[in-house]
Amino acid sequence: MRPSSTTSSANSCRAGPRPPRRDDIVGIRKLGYVGLNVTDLGAWTDLLGRTLGIGVSKSGSGEIALAELDEFQYRLALYPSTEDSPRELGWIVDSPQELDRLSRRLTDAGFTVEEGSADEKELRGATELRWFTDPVGYRVELAVGEAKVRDRRGATGLGHFVQAGPRLPELRELYESVLEFRLTDYRAPGLFFFRCNRNHHSIALASADTASIHHLELEHGSIDDVGRAYDRAKAQSVPISISLGRHMNDKAISFYVRNPSGFHLEIGCGGIEVGDDWLPHDFGRSDEWGHHHADANPFASPAS
Repeated sequence: MRPSSTTSSANSCRAGPRPPRRDDIVGIRKLGYVGLNVTDLGAWTDLLGRTLGIGVSKSGSGEIALAELDEFQYRLALYPSTEDSPRELGWIVDSPQELDRLSRRLTDAGFTVEEGSADEKELRGATELRWFTDPVGYRVELAVGEAKVRDRRGATGLGHFVQAGPRLPELRELYESVLEFRLTDYRAPGLFFFRCNRNHHSIALASADTASIHHLELEHGSIDDVGRAYDRAKAQSVPISISLGRHMNDKAISFYVRNPSGFHLEIGCGGIEVGDDWLPHDFGRSDEWGHHHADANPFASPAS
């Protein structure tokens, strides 16, 4: 079931940035950035730069590597560490007024909301920053403002992430009821896709025994960008964990690589947009074609 109000062709990838069209969703505007603790910074920068064609710079202190996906300061921050783990998940909020409103909703729901430090605001290019801890222990940030520091690159931004873990009902309650994301679609036995703008989804939630990020999607403007990255990955023997394919639900064309921290990076383009009249539904099988997994798919439905 896919209403005719979708605004993207399912047969081609976009050639440029998406126009900032919005339905009546307010508050959180988009996925802004992700911070990761990483044990092998050199392998990460090599994967991003040499294979995926994404520029990497250093923070003012020189300790943090920043992936330059688009015209803004960064979308992915890599912190040298003795462990590989998510450090922060950052959402961009429309205005200070909306930040206050969402902070009240979080407090009313039992979350403790803290102010970000001056150094954290400077690194993220934010004018205001607050954070809280989600039900599985991840730091979630809400930021107002972004710093535009360069011309647009080949990638068009950070598209979405898939978070797996226990306490799925509580995570759904947080994103759907407290932060006001909308359910776009789902697939049995327990995979749910949510949006905060017209993009098909910015986060998906899945049930698992331990908390993890299953993958981050780096969004590109054309299928040629995706194809060139695919060729480089093959030529450099980078582990392609899920082959080139097209998803059933958002129609994106993509492939996945196993990154040095052990989870997936999805390199994709062409995801559809949806409007107010979209009806959540079970989209059945996972893919139109391709996307063959090198290892077992933890989200495979019983019928797939």
